[in-house]
Amino acid sequence: MITLVLGGARSGKSAYAEKIIEDLGGGTYLATSRVWDAEMAERVQIHQARRNDLWHTIEEPVAIHDIIANTDKPLLADCLTLWLSNLMEMEADIDQETEQLCRALKMAKQDIVLVSNEVGLGIVPDNALARKFRDLAGKINQTVAQTADRVIFVAAGLPLIMKE
Repeated sequence: MITLVLGGARSGKSAYAEKIIEDLGGGTYLATSRVWDAEMAERVQIHQARRNDLWHTIEEPVAIHDIIANTDKPLLADCLTLWLSNLMEMEADIDQETEQLCRALKMAKQDIVLVSNEVGLGIVPDNALARKFRDLAGKINQTVAQTADRVIFVAAGLPLIMKE
């Protein structure tokens, strides 16, 4: 089962996604974040503090497709928008990377849960880079949602099943 969990910042999407994997008995937490400053370090610590001994963590900011395709346990990838930021910084081919991700999802032998921010609900960003990020994130979310078996939108900690 491939599940995409979408939501805004602080919507409860990561905690909801973690519960899906914990209900399966635990698994691998694939963290895509890079710690650039104290604020990001604090965010990472909050996520780490929530996890118990049911989790094994892999930190990989870019090459997530091989991990997803070859996992032997349920896996949570958190999150696709940080992954996108990392790819943009590297000037990677986003379409090619997204295709590789979707191929890996189709090859997965275990349940996979992916977390992504829905960034298209707010105001139009005032600069070209932010607009490009918003547009690419929307495209990735749409592509992964088509591949996923289930899509859940989380707002205020409450899930809304969009696809099942």
